[in-house]
Amino acid sequence: MIVRIVKLTFKKENIASFEQLFEETKDKIRSFKGCSFLELYQDSEHPGIFFTYSYWQSTEALESYRKSDFFKKVWGETKKMFENQPQAWTVNKIQTLD
Repeated sequence: MIVRIVKLTFKKENIASFEQLFEETKDKIRSFKGCSFLELYQDSEHPGIFFTYSYWQSTEALESYRKSDFFKKVWGETKKMFENQPQAWTVNKIQTLD
């Protein structure tokens, strides 16, 4: 399993539009083959900064999602709203403490 963390920074006037887009697409993202977990975070001091956090079965599953028509459409809409370039990390989960 891999974890994908993406930092997204939006123009202030686009925050509500992004939140609506995420609301409309989150179930489809989460149900994409290979995705087992999805969360959205918002920075507590900078409301235009969001992070997506998702678990994927493998790098191949993530890449399949990223090559899908669905992702291309959603990403095309999302990147019009950015204030800064997104940053993304693919990491291996080492340990979870509850």
